[in-house]
Amino acid sequence: MSKTATLYRMVMEHHLCPYGLKSKDLLEREGFTVEDHPLTTRAETDAFKAKHDVDTTPQTFIDGKRIGGYDQLRVALGKEKPKEERTGTSYQPVIALFTMTFLMALAAAFVVTGSWFSILTVEWFVAFSMCGLAYLKLRDIESFSTMFLNYDLLARRWVRYSYLYPFGEGLAGVLMIAGVAMWLAIPVALFIGMIGAVSVFYAVYIQKRELKCACVGGDSNVPLGFISLTENIFMIGMALWMSYKLFGA
Repeated sequence: MSKTATLYRMVMEHHLCPYGLKSKDLLEREGFTVEDHPLTTRAETDAFKAKHDVDTTPQTFIDGKRIGGYDQLRVALGKEKPKEERTGTSYQPVIALFTMTFLMALAAAFVVTGSWFSILTVEWFVAFSMCGLAYLKLRDIESFSTMFLNYDLLARRWVRYSYLYPFGEGLAGVLMIAGVAMWLAIPVALFIGMIGAVSVFYAVYIQKRELKCACVGGDSNVPLGFISLTENIFMIGMALWMSYKLFGA
């Protein structure tokens, strides 16, 4: 038995509603025959809203029952809730970042050495990750600094450190990728890595606080804990490894 849905969405000369397109695509992928009703003028759109007492479009109807907009449609069809409606924490941003930086490191190492996996792969994976994490923080440094101040011990004593941290992380990562100015990259990575590790350990394992990690930016839902420690351990380990390469036997 075929399933039918009725969709009303804005399709104007200067505005094609993206959520209308996504609603139509979702319905079709779920096996619905879509009775598509484009609203092509502002007057037509306003009249539809007034008639059905709704504030937004698109609006989907299934079996004569109004489901709502795209977000409500996803929920009704058993899909994951939209990001803004989700509660709790998620490791997805960190997993995505580390997956991409690892693949980038594999590709870059292959170009340079002809081998997919080597010490250089590991070095670049860590350095690329540092740069990626720094970028995510710098997208909205105000939000990052606010979240960072919840747990970082140095930032709580010197607020400006919460603004300097992502620049230091990014600088150290870039220098380590290039293999230059290790006299600067090593102490910066070691310093911020150690302060960060101590701060996270104290907040999570001593104080037993449940906080969100600022590691992927101020809009993060990543829980403060193991992942946060991993970022700092990466920096500490990279700094120690680079020191060994420079000064070791």
